[in-house]
Amino acid sequence: MTTIDWIIIIGYLLGLVGMSIYLGRGQTSQADYYVGNRNIPWWAVGISTMATQTSAISFISIPAFVALKDGGGLTWLQYELAVPLAMILVMVFLIPFFRKLELVSVYEYLELRFGPSVRNLISGVFLLSRGLATGVGLYASAIVLSVALDLPLWSTILMIGVITIIYDTIGGISAVIYSDVIQMVVLLGGIIVCIFYAAAEIGGFGAMFTAMPAERLTATDFSTGLGDGGAVPFWAFLFGGFFLYASYYGTDQSQVQRGLSAKSVDEAKKALMLNGLARFPLTVLYILLGIAAFAVYQSTPELSSAIPADKPDYLIPEYILLMLPTGLRALLFAALLAAAMSSLDSALNSLSASTMRDFVSKWKQDSDQIHLGKITTVIWGILVTGFAFIVGGISDTVIEAINKIGSAFYGPILAAFLVGILTRKVTTRTMFIGIVAGVGFNITLWLTSANIYWMWWNLFGCVLTGFTAWILSISNTTLSPEKYHITFQGLLEREQAWTSRYLFLIGYFLAILAVVLIL
Repeated sequence: MTTIDWIIIIGYLLGLVGMSIYLGRGQTSQADYYVGNRNIPWWAVGISTMATQTSAISFISIPAFVALKDGGGLTWLQYELAVPLAMILVMVFLIPFFRKLELVSVYEYLELRFGPSVRNLISGVFLLSRGLATGVGLYASAIVLSVALDLPLWSTILMIGVITIIYDTIGGISAVIYSDVIQMVVLLGGIIVCIFYAAAEIGGFGAMFTAMPAERLTATDFSTGLGDGGAVPFWAFLFGGFFLYASYYGTDQSQVQRGLSAKSVDEAKKALMLNGLARFPLTVLYILLGIAAFAVYQSTPELSSAIPADKPDYLIPEYILLMLPTGLRALLFAALLAAAMSSLDSALNSLSASTMRDFVSKWKQDSDQIHLGKITTVIWGILVTGFAFIVGGISDTVIEAINKIGSAFYGPILAAFLVGILTRKVTTRTMFIGIVAGVGFNITLWLTSANIYWMWWNLFGCVLTGFTAWILSISNTTLSPEKYHITFQGLLEREQAWTSRYLFLIGYFLAILAVVLIL
């Protein structure tokens, strides 16, 4: 790294802080701070949502999975199969309803429908799982960047953590969203530059694909993941992935909060549709980057010798460090920093929003003021950054467990919202029992059967939770208030104008499916 490289990177980081100061002017309420006074354009909401998915781990690990990891290759495309279909469910049943109730925390609905016990349970799970997972993600990003930038690990953790805390705290969700837009542009530029530079290095795009082993160019693994030992099972990602993405985009505070910030229901839907359409092409870019980097790895001893056999994630950072010129190298490392911060800033703002709305507001009378929200953001930033410092001493098994906890809960959480919105007979007690049953079943699968692929847990947990709550409520004759539900007649009238776009998303899903099957 040269002085010019560092000037570019430091200038980029200072620019983010300056933008947050500008965007944070005039904020006076939690609605300003957490949902941008519901006045953020759909394109910014959509790009920000996509940027949150495009973490530094994605930039580093997806190409490494394609190029070097055992069992890797184009099978990563299967992760994207269910996204367009999941978006339809979120756009039809969840986002319009949450917007009608003018929520700030999505978990507020659970108290309106079922009471505080269900809300506290689900919000508490979100805070714990998202906080731990964000710390793990920060650590994983920082450890690779520390090698690439030739800096101590503690300094890269602090650089990412402190800068993100500053601009997130000052600017709120507006700073998060617009910084994500900038970071997404930087990231896309970085990916494209890497692909074309690598292609030129090894003699063109044809040479890229020729260098790739044939077994890594197969996109499908037709195992089920139901006892057959499939490592990347097609059917699990198709069916389990639908419930995972529906829950993530429709009930996870870190994602839904953006939809609540859009100018209208239609604008929130446009943002979700953008994600439903753009995630697959973005993943294709990551895969092309992996193919390109592998070709350079094969033909360049300096690069291949720089990557330890047990650390394939070093492929992209080492490629940037060794193969790209000054200035361009800084752009790519800025892209890695952008990806790391776009995931962290979203998590901190949503953790703060959920903490304030679901817990603090119950006892603090001036909860509409934003000073406590900013303090809460700082506290979460310190906790997550602090956890990143100690996560390296935790075994890989525990880190993996933290990620699997999400899938143990995602299905039951989705069921709680869908059951609440679509039925009037289910009670607080039966819903609570259903959630416990769904989560308990998933954890039992986890502890007793390694032959059930974890993506299935999202489907099993949702179905079992919903069925248990419904069957236990059959004899109930007291109906909950109609305003907390969706009627099918109203649903059909409201969604008529969007029918053609939903059909387009279904067609797009079929096109993705065809591409994956052909490959």
